[in-house]
Amino acid sequence: MTTELRYLDFDYSEDTEGHGTFDAMASTTPDRSPEVQAEITQVLAWAEATFPHARGALDDGATWDYDLQETHEDHPRFDTVTFSLSGTESFCVALRERFALG
Repeated sequence: MTTELRYLDFDYSEDTEGHGTFDAMASTTPDRSPEVQAEITQVLAWAEATFPHARGALDDGATWDYDLQETHEDHPRFDTVTFSLSGTESFCVALRERFALG
């Protein structure tokens, strides 16, 4: 089963050790922020369900990890979320398949 994401548009990069990183940034008006948060929650719930108890520093042998940053601007009113999700090759392959990432 594949799930399309509406707000999170990921760019992919890979390091020399075969770990991949998917980076996404979404800037929306505050009324759309819950939808962005719902997508992030969906991705993280999938990661934990598919690779349970495997989150942590990849350099220490974990399978996946993430970083989430949020900013709120007042003029104009925008919320910006930066979401990075890193993982091993098998994690990245599964993430691509699940969320139809190129």
